[in-house]
Amino acid sequence: MSTQLAQHTVELIKATVPALRSHGLAITQKMYEHLFADEEIQSLFNQSHQGPNGSQPKALAAAILAYAENIDNLAVLGPAVERIAQKHAGLNILPEHYPYVARALLQAIRDVLGPAATDEIIKAWEEAYWFLARILIDREAEIYREAAATPGGWTGWRNFRIEKVKQESAVIRSFYLRPADGGPVIRHKPGQFLTLLLQGNDLPPLKRNYTISSAPNGDFYRITVKREGRASTWLHEQACEGTLLQIAPPAGDFHLDISTREPIVLVSGGVGLTPMVSMLETVAETRPDLPTWYVHGALNGAVHAMGPHVRNLASQSPNIEVAVFYAEPRDGDHGADNGVQHGLISADWLHQNTPADRATYFLCGPRPFLRDIALGLRNRGIPTDRIRYEFFGPADELLAA
Repeated sequence: MSTQLAQHTVELIKATVPALRSHGLAITQKMYEHLFADEEIQSLFNQSHQGPNGSQPKALAAAILAYAENIDNLAVLGPAVERIAQKHAGLNILPEHYPYVARALLQAIRDVLGPAATDEIIKAWEEAYWFLARILIDREAEIYREAAATPGGWTGWRNFRIEKVKQESAVIRSFYLRPADGGPVIRHKPGQFLTLLLQGNDLPPLKRNYTISSAPNGDFYRITVKREGRASTWLHEQACEGTLLQIAPPAGDFHLDISTREPIVLVSGGVGLTPMVSMLETVAETRPDLPTWYVHGALNGAVHAMGPHVRNLASQSPNIEVAVFYAEPRDGDHGADNGVQHGLISADWLHQNTPADRATYFLCGPRPFLRDIALGLRNRGIPTDRIRYEFFGPADELLAA
């Protein structure tokens, strides 16, 4: 991104950095309060991330602060902007939605900062907002065009039918999704997600992202869902073979470049295995020569999903290594799954047992798990460009600390 903002605007935005550090979360919480006064706009968002204890206001506050701090060097925000654009594409955010956010944000700044939010400051933030908005709008338009032009592609919502439901563990199920129109689907990039629009009896419209857990195939998608929260509980209890779901095209910037020549290490905790299984299937099918480590942590065998499937994939290639950790193994867990280790995955174990000098690490799981592993790898000398991660909820920078 190249900066085109007037120097005076840049200086004013930089001057608000201390206020954003102190009051950024209050501003974003107030912004969502204004924004969600409009039910149509509210319906565009994943409400599980909102509210006083939600993660989205905090993530947005961090993003606004980062934008202000780097307003004179916006190139460093390129990866963050791409993540936002991909999330927006999954939610079908359109140019006409941006003015609502602008009004809500500027009003929130006035509400929280009071007299310090002078007309000059508000004008500067309005210019800065629309500068970034135009970048996002242009990138999102590209994503929509690419999705429509790709074989099997579409825009907006498309009807899919649940073809099969498979119980993967005590708390995790897989749903096999095939287009209701019988056509092909986009061959997604391993690691990308689908956005589902869920609605049914006693269920208001809910939008949720679920990672595709199957390799790209052009025919169907598989999502693998843990029962927790309103949407996933509805899927477990109400969705069955034949259920129709509305789905947006695959999106997301967390994915495997299958052309890589360097080793990869796939590290997951709990249901964070979903993008890793997609990547592992892809490696087994198309790149059996690629040195690959699959490292997964679960509480015990009862909740460990897709273990036999992963072992079968590993048996297809001498270059795939599998390690599984159970934090609280049950009697018989070790014998039932040869190679299971007792304890938690650690950065130290990864550094000692995988090719740390040249591998790229893909991480997915709960935030504390990711923070420990990501920061641990960095502290052991792994460059940040070889530590890639995805987690549940709004994105922020785990490696910023």
